[in-house]
Amino acid sequence: MFLSVALNRCVLSCAFALIFSPSICSASTFSSEPIQPIPLQHFQDPEKVDLGRVLFNDVRLSKSDKLSCASCHQLNQGGDDGLKVSITNRGEQDVINAPTVFNSRYNFRQTWRGQFRRLEEQAEGDIKNPRHGNMEWEVLLPKLKAISEYRVAFNKIYPAGITRETLLELLATYERSLITPNSRFDRYLRGDDKAISSDEKKGYKLFKSHGCIACHQGVNVGGNVYQKFGLFSDYFDKRGNIKKADFGLFNVTGDEEDKFVFRVPSLRNVEVTAPYLHDGTVKELDDVVEIMAEYQLGTQLPKDAISYIVKFLKTLTGEYKGRSLSERNNEH
Repeated sequence: MFLSVALNRCVLSCAFALIFSPSICSASTFSSEPIQPIPLQHFQDPEKVDLGRVLFNDVRLSKSDKLSCASCHQLNQGGDDGLKVSITNRGEQDVINAPTVFNSRYNFRQTWRGQFRRLEEQAEGDIKNPRHGNMEWEVLLPKLKAISEYRVAFNKIYPAGITRETLLELLATYERSLITPNSRFDRYLRGDDKAISSDEKKGYKLFKSHGCIACHQGVNVGGNVYQKFGLFSDYFDKRGNIKKADFGLFNVTGDEEDKFVFRVPSLRNVEVTAPYLHDGTVKELDDVVEIMAEYQLGTQLPKDAISYIVKFLKTLTGEYKGRSLSERNNEH
């Protein structure tokens, strides 16, 4: 078992007990804040990133030549696909909402149920998943080795050429390059007091004082802990039609205590990653804040508090290749 519900409850209660000050941070004290800015610079080998990008977008990594990694993780769609649940290689509805690929390097586990520790493991999981790549290595490697452009490109970087290990490293390296720094809130944390409005600052204060920060903190504003969905009331009983995907971490561990436990999602770029939740059932950000307050915090937030918190959340939209994701999303 990765983390029991009992420990999840402990994490939440301890976070409330040690909650960060709800006061607004100043330029000189952002290092003490529960949210930290995404680093403005990071190094990934540019040749590996370039080749990883080609592979990420190549449908030939799937058995049917229909799906690429980019099919479900579109960089003009917030790093996801904008669908309630993704589409499988058979053109059918998949079982779960696609999480964003942006800033996935900062997650402590990958996917909603958190079965993968490293991006290399997650990439292999999608390649082999019967609903996605549906590929085996004894089929995929000869397929890629038959493509002269790939042979040349791999051999330029790796003496071993095209192997399972080199392919996974390239995909993971590219994914690690997909960060979205320089959000307005990051600029605020770095000392630009005018980067966010007084309403947005109030939203951040409410975000902390109501306890949202207990699960959504760190560089990725989440993505670093497991939590049961429905701590204070039963979301799944009310929604009904419980499916296997709803069991979350239980599908990995088989431990009853891990039923309905998920990796807490990042709130980075949440403005452009609707629909929300693992089941993709919520379209509006205001609604998901209300749901989280009810089921995770055990409270009914007034509409004005929700409005302020949503204003804060929209300051977390970052930039990819120098342009805000909100601008990119509005073009499509």
